[in-house]
Amino acid sequence: MQDNLYNLAFERSILSSIVFEPQQFDELSVALREDDFYLPAHQDIFKVMVKLLQKDHPIDEEFIKKELIKIKKFDEQVMLEILSANPISNTKAYVEEIKDKSLKRHLLTLTTEIKRVTVEEELSSAEVIDIVEKKLYEITQDNQTSDFKDSPKMTFDTMAYIKEMKERGNNILVGVDTGYHELNKMTTGFGKGDLVIIAARPAMGKTSFILNTVNSLIMQGKGVAFFSLEMPAEQLMLRLLSIQTSIPLQKLRVGDMNDDQWSSLNGAIERMNDAKLYVDDHGSININQLRSKLRKLKNKHPEIEIAVIDYLQIMSGVGTQDRHLQVSEMSRGLKMLARELNMPIVALSQLNRGLESRNDKRPMLSDIRESGSIEQDADIILFVYRDDVYLYKEEKEREKAAKADGKEFISEYVEKEEEDAEIIIGKQRNGPTGHVKLVFQKKLTRFVDAQPFAKGVETVYENVDTRSANINVSNDMVSMPAL
Repeated sequence: MQDNLYNLAFERSILSSIVFEPQQFDELSVALREDDFYLPAHQDIFKVMVKLLQKDHPIDEEFIKKELIKIKKFDEQVMLEILSANPISNTKAYVEEIKDKSLKRHLLTLTTEIKRVTVEEELSSAEVIDIVEKKLYEITQDNQTSDFKDSPKMTFDTMAYIKEMKERGNNILVGVDTGYHELNKMTTGFGKGDLVIIAARPAMGKTSFILNTVNSLIMQGKGVAFFSLEMPAEQLMLRLLSIQTSIPLQKLRVGDMNDDQWSSLNGAIERMNDAKLYVDDHGSININQLRSKLRKLKNKHPEIEIAVIDYLQIMSGVGTQDRHLQVSEMSRGLKMLARELNMPIVALSQLNRGLESRNDKRPMLSDIRESGSIEQDADIILFVYRDDVYLYKEEKEREKAAKADGKEFISEYVEKEEEDAEIIIGKQRNGPTGHVKLVFQKKLTRFVDAQPFAKGVETVYENVDTRSANINVSNDMVSMPAL
């Protein structure tokens, strides 16, 4: 292999520095990986060092030698070369050089893999591209891992996770903020690698529901990728502006606002100019295209913490197979992509109309269209339900029947500015099922928590609403006044 693909002197210096200054290894064990070293003997020594760190044993010559002898990998000549190398105090430049050469070796290996899958495998061009993009993303994200994790590695990582949770104290959030306090309590947030399905019948407000999550995240300075297959990006922006300003959506759409509302809108526009929101509003996209776009976007903008697809059944299928098989491929593909990118992917989904023939129209798992694969692949399934949607529909049907019979119709339905809403947790792989009460503000097409919650000594609302329209903005934070 060409000399520009490795530097054994640099590798020796790094390993020597660890032996003579073991306190550096906490940082170096995160920055470097076993296969970043070119020489197999160097890989073995680094692997043993990691093992000693996990066991909280000294990382010195004797312990390293003892572990290497156990696995029959001790090479006295290599060890002498490392011990005779000059240890370095500033390891950053050496680590960067080793990582750079490691990346080049991985890219060289990838070229061989591209040739193999292109020439030898009976795969379509789309499948070849997907394989290559996935491997390239793994390389650039330094996700080269072994096939199996052993018990010491798993216990070490698990204890690190538990300690991190302990340091957080009483923080209910483990994953990505849902934007709703009570839902956060039930789910601890959307977890990394989770596939989250948000399902509802038309007009229930599933897009409005997830946009509140999106707004909460971008106001915290976090990145969001949004695939809008149903509506253009400008309509999504109008809804987000309505959420932030408490200006009714209809007024925004026609520009019918007073001076205060215009001022509030200008402030929201300035905030959105700095938002890390990326929207793809092409009406037709398949799972291969989505994977490719999201990998590239995540690679370019690593601050993206969540991806949203609105909605699953509009996605195009690949090939000519039956629709339920296509949806199965989509849901499985999204789950695997969530794990690959280590972030939650939220997919909105339609429900079968059959539920409307039941007396209790609250959704169940079996109501999801093509539910078998979606139900299996999802980590969390949430249903958006508003009883007033059906009450209004029934009222209109009674009015129509009365007019057809020539009878006078007296309406018993009272339209509300704010309606009760439920988020039903139909499935949660790592938590309880149940339901969360919300309020739907019709003019703003916005869901908010049903009850205020305590935060410190003040009582505030998790979401901006008509009761809290003034937002104080600084470069560091977005805060709301106490209510």
